[in-house]
Amino acid sequence: MRAKLAALALGMIVMAMPAVMRADPVTSGHGVRGPVTNLPLPRFVSLKTDDANIRRGPSLTHRIDWVFKRRGMPLEIVAEYENWRRVVDKDGAGGWVHYSLLSGVRTVIVEQDLTPLRARPDREAQINAYAEAGVIARLGECTLEWCRIKTGKYRGWVEKKALWGVRPDEIRE
Repeated sequence: MRAKLAALALGMIVMAMPAVMRADPVTSGHGVRGPVTNLPLPRFVSLKTDDANIRRGPSLTHRIDWVFKRRGMPLEIVAEYENWRRVVDKDGAGGWVHYSLLSGVRTVIVEQDLTPLRARPDREAQINAYAEAGVIARLGECTLEWCRIKTGKYRGWVEKKALWGVRPDEIRE
């Protein structure tokens, strides 16, 4: 009887939790939708401003843990609550940020130093330029193995494994 009461109490607690806390979208796989936007979770976005306070919880009363200072930085939204989005960066650092500081414009970070930007999605194609690790680039179309990116006046095809901010199985037209 005591075990049944404990299970019932736990079930009531789970039901009372905000929808954002019921499932871990990072581990629960594809098909998870945000309770606020009905958009897929997790999903990539970019930072709209040069400064964004990243808070411990989804409100202005929560402590600021981080300040992201790089406009265009790709972030991954892993949860939603009202006007707040829980984000993580490529290193796993993150917290809650107001949705108005985020943009749907897709960007990526080059993770491998001196990554070649090629004229075509082919390892033998002409190299247009090289990108250093840490460069933020605008994301264009992607195949299973390659993505077209643009950074400053340079553009080209990069192997997807050299980028953070795009899923390995993601195809973009």
